[in-house]
Amino acid sequence: MNRAQLSRLAHADHPIAAPLGDDSVRRLLEHGLPRPDARVLDLGCGGGEWLLRALASHPGVRAEGVDSSAEALADARRAAHARGVHERLVLHEGDAAGFASPHRFDLVLCVGAAHAFGGLPGALAAARGHLAPGGRVLVGDGFWAGAPSPEAVGLLGELADLPATVDRVTGDGWVPVHGHVSTRRELDAYEWAWTGSLASWALDHPDDPDHARALATAEAHRTEWLRGYRDSFGFVCLVLRPAPGTA
Repeated sequence: MNRAQLSRLAHADHPIAAPLGDDSVRRLLEHGLPRPDARVLDLGCGGGEWLLRALASHPGVRAEGVDSSAEALADARRAAHARGVHERLVLHEGDAAGFASPHRFDLVLCVGAAHAFGGLPGALAAARGHLAPGGRVLVGDGFWAGAPSPEAVGLLGELADLPATVDRVTGDGWVPVHGHVSTRRELDAYEWAWTGSLASWALDHPDDPDHARALATAEAHRTEWLRGYRDSFGFVCLVLRPAPGTA
Protein backbone atom coordinates (compact mmCIF):
# COMPACT_ATOMS: atom_id res chain seq x y z
CA MET A 1 0.00 0.00 0.00
CA ASN A 2 1.57 3.26 -1.13
CA ARG A 3 1.21 6.73 0.37
CA ALA A 4 -1.61 7.71 -2.01
CA GLN A 5 -3.62 4.63 -1.05
CA LEU A 6 -3.11 5.31 2.65
CA SER A 7 -4.28 8.89 2.13
CA ARG A 8 -7.44 7.74 0.31
CA LEU A 9 -8.37 5.50 3.22
CA ALA A 10 -7.54 8.18 5.79
CA HIS A 11 -9.81 10.71 4.06
CA ALA A 12 -12.80 8.39 3.74
CA ASP A 13 -14.76 10.33 6.39
CA HIS A 14 -13.26 13.75 5.61
CA PRO A 15 -13.17 14.09 1.81
CA ILE A 16 -11.89 17.67 1.96
CA ALA A 17 -8.21 16.92 2.49
CA ALA A 18 -7.68 19.93 4.76
CA PRO A 19 -8.84 21.00 8.25
CA LEU A 20 -12.03 22.71 7.10
CA GLY A 21 -15.68 22.15 7.97
CA ASP A 22 -18.43 22.07 5.37
CA ASP A 23 -19.60 25.63 6.07
CA SER A 24 -16.06 26.95 5.73
CA VAL A 25 -15.65 25.20 2.38
CA ARG A 26 -18.95 26.61 1.16
CA ARG A 27 -18.06 30.17 2.15
CA LEU A 28 -14.61 29.95 0.59
CA LEU A 29 -16.10 28.78 -2.69
CA GLU A 30 -18.71 31.54 -2.59
CA HIS A 31 -15.96 34.13 -2.24
CA GLY A 32 -13.71 32.40 -4.75
CA LEU A 33 -16.12 31.99 -7.64
CA PRO A 34 -16.30 35.34 -9.45
CA ARG A 35 -19.39 34.42 -11.47
CA PRO A 36 -21.87 31.53 -11.79
CA ASP A 37 -20.44 30.27 -15.10
CA ALA A 38 -16.82 30.24 -13.94
CA ARG A 39 -14.16 27.87 -15.22
CA VAL A 40 -12.36 26.29 -12.24
CA LEU A 41 -9.02 24.48 -11.93
CA ASP A 42 -7.77 22.52 -8.92
CA LEU A 43 -4.01 21.92 -8.84
CA GLY A 44 -3.52 18.77 -6.77
CA CYS A 45 -7.22 17.91 -6.67
CA GLY A 46 -6.97 14.47 -5.05
CA GLY A 47 -10.47 13.02 -4.95
CA GLY A 48 -11.87 16.22 -6.44
CA GLU A 49 -14.11 17.19 -3.54
CA TRP A 50 -13.63 20.96 -3.97
CA LEU A 51 -14.56 20.68 -7.64
CA LEU A 52 -17.52 18.39 -6.97
CA ARG A 53 -18.98 20.84 -4.48
CA ALA A 54 -18.45 23.80 -6.80
CA LEU A 55 -20.16 21.92 -9.64
CA ALA A 56 -23.07 20.76 -7.48
CA SER A 57 -23.81 24.23 -6.12
CA HIS A 58 -23.28 26.15 -9.39
CA PRO A 59 -24.86 24.50 -12.45
CA GLY A 60 -22.99 26.82 -14.82
CA VAL A 61 -19.50 26.01 -13.53
CA ARG A 62 -17.06 23.93 -15.58
CA ALA A 63 -14.13 22.36 -13.76
CA GLU A 64 -10.81 20.65 -14.30
CA GLY A 65 -8.52 18.92 -11.85
CA VAL A 66 -5.02 17.55 -12.01
CA ASP A 67 -3.40 15.03 -9.68
CA SER A 68 -0.67 12.41 -9.82
CA SER A 69 -2.80 9.71 -8.12
CA ALA A 70 -4.74 7.54 -10.58
CA GLU A 71 -6.67 6.01 -7.67
CA ALA A 72 -7.80 9.40 -6.36
CA LEU A 73 -8.89 10.50 -9.83
CA ALA A 74 -10.86 7.28 -10.27
CA ASP A 75 -12.66 8.07 -7.00
CA ALA A 76 -13.37 11.57 -8.30
CA ARG A 77 -14.86 10.22 -11.52
CA ARG A 78 -17.11 7.81 -9.66
CA ALA A 79 -18.27 10.56 -7.31
CA ALA A 80 -18.91 12.94 -10.22
CA HIS A 81 -21.14 10.36 -11.92
CA ALA A 82 -22.98 9.69 -8.66
CA ARG A 83 -23.66 13.42 -8.21
CA GLY A 84 -24.60 13.97 -11.84
CA VAL A 85 -21.86 16.52 -12.57
CA HIS A 86 -19.47 14.39 -14.63
CA GLU A 87 -20.28 16.11 -17.95
CA ARG A 88 -18.80 19.37 -16.61
CA LEU A 89 -15.66 17.84 -15.10
CA VAL A 90 -12.35 17.02 -16.79
CA LEU A 91 -9.60 15.27 -14.83
CA HIS A 92 -5.93 15.01 -15.75
CA GLU A 93 -3.43 12.54 -14.33
CA GLY A 94 0.01 14.04 -13.95
CA ASP A 95 2.28 16.40 -12.08
CA ALA A 96 0.37 19.54 -11.08
CA ALA A 97 3.55 21.61 -11.30
CA GLY A 98 3.99 20.67 -14.95
CA PHE A 99 0.35 20.95 -15.97
CA ALA A 100 -0.43 23.02 -19.07
CA SER A 101 -3.84 23.93 -20.45
CA PRO A 102 -5.10 25.86 -23.45
CA HIS A 103 -7.66 27.46 -21.13
CA ARG A 104 -7.40 30.16 -18.52
CA PHE A 105 -9.44 29.78 -15.36
CA ASP A 106 -11.61 32.12 -13.31
CA LEU A 107 -10.75 30.29 -10.08
CA VAL A 108 -7.57 28.33 -9.43
CA LEU A 109 -7.44 26.23 -6.27
CA CYS A 110 -4.41 24.83 -4.49
CA VAL A 111 -5.41 23.83 -0.96
CA GLY A 112 -3.00 21.69 1.01
CA ALA A 113 -0.95 20.90 -2.10
CA ALA A 114 1.71 23.62 -2.10
CA HIS A 115 4.35 20.96 -1.43
CA ALA A 116 3.91 19.81 -5.04
CA PHE A 117 5.34 23.19 -6.10
CA GLY A 118 8.14 23.38 -3.55
CA GLY A 119 6.09 25.59 -1.23
CA LEU A 120 3.59 28.42 -1.24
CA PRO A 121 5.49 30.83 -3.55
CA GLY A 122 5.79 28.13 -6.20
CA ALA A 123 2.11 27.26 -5.91
CA LEU A 124 1.11 30.90 -6.35
CA ALA A 125 3.40 31.30 -9.35
CA ALA A 126 1.82 28.26 -10.99
CA ALA A 127 -1.68 29.50 -10.21
CA ARG A 128 -0.91 32.89 -11.77
CA GLY A 129 0.03 31.17 -15.01
CA HIS A 130 -3.42 29.59 -15.24
CA LEU A 131 -5.48 32.61 -14.19
CA ALA A 132 -7.88 34.42 -16.50
CA PRO A 133 -8.27 38.21 -16.31
CA GLY A 134 -10.42 39.05 -13.31
CA GLY A 135 -9.84 35.61 -11.82
CA ARG A 136 -9.12 34.55 -8.25
CA VAL A 137 -6.91 32.06 -6.49
CA LEU A 138 -7.96 30.00 -3.47
CA VAL A 139 -4.89 28.74 -1.66
CA GLY A 140 -4.59 26.90 1.65
CA ASP A 141 -1.41 26.22 3.58
CA GLY A 142 -0.06 25.65 7.05
CA PHE A 143 1.53 28.17 9.40
CA TRP A 144 2.88 28.21 12.94
CA ALA A 145 0.13 29.32 15.31
CA GLY A 146 2.52 28.93 18.24
CA ALA A 147 6.20 28.36 18.84
CA PRO A 148 6.98 24.98 17.25
CA SER A 149 9.07 22.30 18.88
CA PRO A 150 12.06 20.90 16.99
CA GLU A 151 9.97 17.78 16.44
CA ALA A 152 7.18 19.83 14.85
CA VAL A 153 9.64 21.53 12.49
CA GLY A 154 11.07 18.15 11.61
CA LEU A 155 7.62 16.85 10.75
CA LEU A 156 6.16 19.85 8.92
CA GLY A 157 9.12 21.91 7.76
CA GLU A 158 10.02 25.56 8.04
CA LEU A 159 6.66 27.31 8.18
CA ALA A 160 6.13 30.99 8.98
CA ASP A 161 3.66 32.49 11.42
CA LEU A 162 0.37 33.89 10.12
CA PRO A 163 1.44 37.54 9.65
CA ALA A 164 4.61 36.48 7.84
CA THR A 165 2.64 34.05 5.68
CA VAL A 166 0.25 36.79 4.59
CA ASP A 167 3.17 39.20 4.07
CA ARG A 168 4.79 36.61 1.81
CA VAL A 169 1.61 36.41 -0.26
CA THR A 170 1.09 40.15 -0.55
CA GLY A 171 4.76 40.70 -1.28
CA ASP A 172 4.38 38.35 -4.22
CA GLY A 173 1.78 40.60 -5.81
CA TRP A 174 -1.51 39.31 -4.40
CA VAL A 175 -4.36 41.01 -2.56
CA PRO A 176 -6.37 38.89 -0.09
CA VAL A 177 -10.10 39.48 -0.56
CA HIS A 178 -11.25 36.79 1.87
CA GLY A 179 -9.66 34.39 4.31
CA HIS A 180 -10.35 31.70 6.86
CA VAL A 181 -8.16 30.44 9.69
CA SER A 182 -9.11 26.91 10.68
CA THR A 183 -10.54 26.67 14.18
CA ARG A 184 -9.34 24.28 16.86
CA ARG A 185 -12.47 22.24 16.26
CA GLU A 186 -11.72 21.99 12.52
CA LEU A 187 -8.07 21.09 13.12
CA ASP A 188 -8.91 18.40 15.66
CA ALA A 189 -11.83 17.01 13.65
CA TYR A 190 -9.56 16.58 10.65
CA GLU A 191 -6.86 14.73 12.58
CA TRP A 192 -9.33 12.47 14.40
CA ALA A 193 -10.99 11.65 11.08
CA TRP A 194 -7.63 10.95 9.40
CA THR A 195 -6.33 8.62 12.06
CA GLY A 196 -9.71 7.12 12.88
CA SER A 197 -10.67 6.27 9.31
CA LEU A 198 -7.35 4.56 8.67
CA ALA A 199 -7.43 2.64 11.95
CA SER A 200 -11.03 1.56 11.35
CA TRP A 201 -10.16 0.22 7.92
CA ALA A 202 -7.30 -1.79 9.42
CA LEU A 203 -9.52 -3.23 12.16
CA ASP A 204 -12.22 -4.10 9.62
CA HIS A 205 -9.70 -5.91 7.36
CA PRO A 206 -7.60 -8.06 9.71
CA ASP A 207 -6.67 -10.49 6.93
CA ASP A 208 -5.51 -7.83 4.48
CA PRO A 209 -1.73 -7.87 3.95
CA ASP A 210 -1.66 -4.10 4.57
CA HIS A 211 -3.61 -4.36 7.84
CA ALA A 212 -0.59 -3.96 10.12
CA ARG A 213 0.94 -1.11 8.12
CA ALA A 214 -2.32 0.87 8.08
CA LEU A 215 -2.80 0.46 11.82
CA ALA A 216 0.81 1.43 12.54
CA THR A 217 0.54 4.49 10.25
CA ALA A 218 -2.61 5.66 12.05
CA GLU A 219 -0.94 5.24 15.45
CA ALA A 220 2.24 7.01 14.36
CA HIS A 221 0.30 9.93 12.84
CA ARG A 222 -1.82 10.29 15.96
CA THR A 223 1.29 10.41 18.14
CA GLU A 224 2.98 12.95 15.86
CA TRP A 225 -0.10 15.15 15.98
CA LEU A 226 -0.79 14.97 19.71
CA ARG A 227 2.82 15.14 20.90
CA GLY A 228 4.45 16.95 18.00
CA TYR A 229 2.42 19.74 16.40
CA ARG A 230 -1.12 19.98 17.79
CA ASP A 231 -0.32 23.04 19.90
CA SER A 232 1.63 24.90 17.23
CA PHE A 233 0.15 24.14 13.79
CA GLY A 234 -2.44 26.32 12.08
CA PHE A 235 -4.01 26.35 8.64
CA VAL A 236 -5.14 29.34 6.61
CA CYS A 237 -7.08 29.63 3.37
CA LEU A 238 -6.91 32.84 1.36
CA VAL A 239 -8.93 34.03 -1.61
CA LEU A 240 -6.57 36.19 -3.65
CA ARG A 241 -6.70 38.58 -6.57
CA PRO A 242 -3.65 39.88 -8.43
CA ALA A 243 -2.46 43.27 -7.28
CA PRO A 244 -2.80 46.06 -9.87
CA GLY A 245 -0.12 45.80 -12.50
CA THR A 246 0.81 42.19 -11.67
CA ALA A 247 -1.78 40.14 -13.56
